[in-house]
Amino acid sequence: MARPRMFDEERALDAAMRLFWEKGYEAASTQDLCEATGLGRSSVYNTFSSKHALFVRALARYLDRTTAGQLALLEDVDLSAVERLRSVFASVIDTEEGNRLRGRGIGCFGVNSSTELAGRDPEVSRLLERDLARRLADLGDVIAQGQRAGEISDARNPAELARFLNAVIAGLRVSAQNGADRPTLESVTACAMDSLTR
Repeated sequence: MARPRMFDEERALDAAMRLFWEKGYEAASTQDLCEATGLGRSSVYNTFSSKHALFVRALARYLDRTTAGQLALLEDVDLSAVERLRSVFASVIDTEEGNRLRGRGIGCFGVNSSTELAGRDPEVSRLLERDLARRLADLGDVIAQGQRAGEISDARNPAELARFLNAVIAGLRVSAQNGADRPTLESVTACAMDSLTR
């Protein structure tokens, strides 16, 4: 008879997610994972099968949570399209402020993983592509609503503008990692919003 697990797998997954988010896949050692999760090496491998499998689960968890939060803001029908986009930018900045370590943001686990692994890890690439498609679809829908309402310029199509805003969001996160403060990030978002509404 198998012995029951004597730990909280969800808590361990959250701890691994945070470690991978801060250090990246390559830099996070098995010993780091053991220390972060409070598990022994055999428990890590018995539960998650491999470092890579644990990383993929942690990344999927992060993307699902982060994207769900962004989509909830974009789908708030009580706000205008422009207000919804502003609320997404404000949420990104708040998150970066809340995740500062040693004066710098830790960025987006998705963006970090994309730059580290997406070109050479098909499973990570698929996860990131699926997540991007979800976010771009909702951004595009909100932009199209704003264009129909006359709030957002129709000089570009919604899909192009969605990609632009997604790039701005990624840029905010990278800028925060490089030490940009809140006023700097807010000025970037103001420029992005000005480009949509003029």
